[in-house]
Amino acid sequence: MRLFSAFASLLAAPSILVLSLSSSLVGAEKPNFVFILSDDVAQGDLGIYGQELIQTPRLDALSKEGTRYTQAYCGTTVCAPSRASFFTGKHSGHCAIRGNYELPPEGQLPVPAETLTIAEVAKAGGYATATFGKWGMGFFDTEGSPFKQGMDRFYGYNCQRHAHSYFPTYLWDNDVPVKLPGNTGQGVGETYSQALIQKEMLEWVREQKENPFFLFYAITLPHGPHEIDDFGIYQDKPWSDRQKSYAAQVTRIDRDIGELVDVLKELGQDKNTLIVFAGDNGSSFNPNSEIGKLFQQDANGLRGYKRGMYEGALRQAAFAWWPGVVPAGRVSDEPWAFWDLMPTFVELAGIEEPAGYQTDGLSLASYLKGGPAPERDYFYWELHEERGHVGAFQAARWQDWKAVRNGFKKPIEIYDLAKDAGEKNDLAKNHPELVAKAKAIFEDAHQEDPNWPLTHRAEERTKVSNEAWAVKKKRDASQYIPANAVPLK
Repeated sequence: MRLFSAFASLLAAPSILVLSLSSSLVGAEKPNFVFILSDDVAQGDLGIYGQELIQTPRLDALSKEGTRYTQAYCGTTVCAPSRASFFTGKHSGHCAIRGNYELPPEGQLPVPAETLTIAEVAKAGGYATATFGKWGMGFFDTEGSPFKQGMDRFYGYNCQRHAHSYFPTYLWDNDVPVKLPGNTGQGVGETYSQALIQKEMLEWVREQKENPFFLFYAITLPHGPHEIDDFGIYQDKPWSDRQKSYAAQVTRIDRDIGELVDVLKELGQDKNTLIVFAGDNGSSFNPNSEIGKLFQQDANGLRGYKRGMYEGALRQAAFAWWPGVVPAGRVSDEPWAFWDLMPTFVELAGIEEPAGYQTDGLSLASYLKGGPAPERDYFYWELHEERGHVGAFQAARWQDWKAVRNGFKKPIEIYDLAKDAGEKNDLAKNHPELVAKAKAIFEDAHQEDPNWPLTHRAEERTKVSNEAWAVKKKRDASQYIPANAVPLK
């Protein structure tokens, strides 16, 4: 993978990505850039990908008015590292966050201070910047704080463990905790977090009417637990409450993204706006599970789901919408990945690459407008969510060849995606030259990091993660609210 780096100057920094541009980039106002990343939404959840039971009319319409992607790849197949790949412009062999690394009492392993992020790029380029939803890349007292990584505004959950309730006892308004009335953090309460996050996001967008802005909308739905304030149109379905909740969560995403588009139109920004929508990993359910089976999330024929390295886990529901620029009605099978979005923004916004700028990505600017996807040496993923102490999972794709290794000591599997997108026929025994190629890519793409050894789980990570989960358990039991929390306005 080419690593693009270091050109001196000044600069700054999506499950959706919105990029607002004038019709002419030369001498035009700066483009707005918004990435909306839906946590755990799968291709099989959206009508445009074939879902028949869950209604997503606004997302389906946006997709038809723009370009839909069948091979858009996430950063890797769990929450924090997938977000971090977008945010840093690096694949998971180089990114400082390669798994869910929990820290006590609240927060995750922080993005290092020396990492130049897309938000810092936008901010130095004159943009207003914000994140709404789930952060999970460093608590406020660390170098990974959203405000130390380029953000002007934050609202939602800093910690992804905290986000395991849609009716939490508090949310963060910037770095100030806000009490949510009628909530215990355990089950359905009175104040639904997504309603507040959506409200604050729309208010912030309205405030930026005259400013170029970068918005990372890290929407928590439809991640578990599957809680919602209203089953809505699914109330009378002959389904379990969990199935109704899941469907209602996905439809809530659809409604909320529709509201964002309506506000952009109200502000006269719609003709200048590119929207790219993506999930952060594939389905979180086994196809034979209660939800996976009812909603036929594997109807695309792909193998695997969240925390795996097969295509069903890596390929995302994704589309781009930009009236008059992104071709309407186009469906593209060409691959791209989250780490491509940073250089795409740099090119479309006309930002000069600064000292310290590094990305594994390639600009999609021409591709978004209807051209071919950029050619590259390979895509690469690793995931440090070890099961059975087998070590990190790895995968690579070059051309139509796909390599998967489900643990450091496990054999490398080889698939021909052009003929076998479902990865059913392992060709490794008959193609030792492809196995050798995969090994070479794995060695080239992985940079050593003490937090992320390939062979095992770092002892310190296990220790502090156990402490972090113990803190959460105690806080849940006591219905914890920070001492400095303020009332909800």
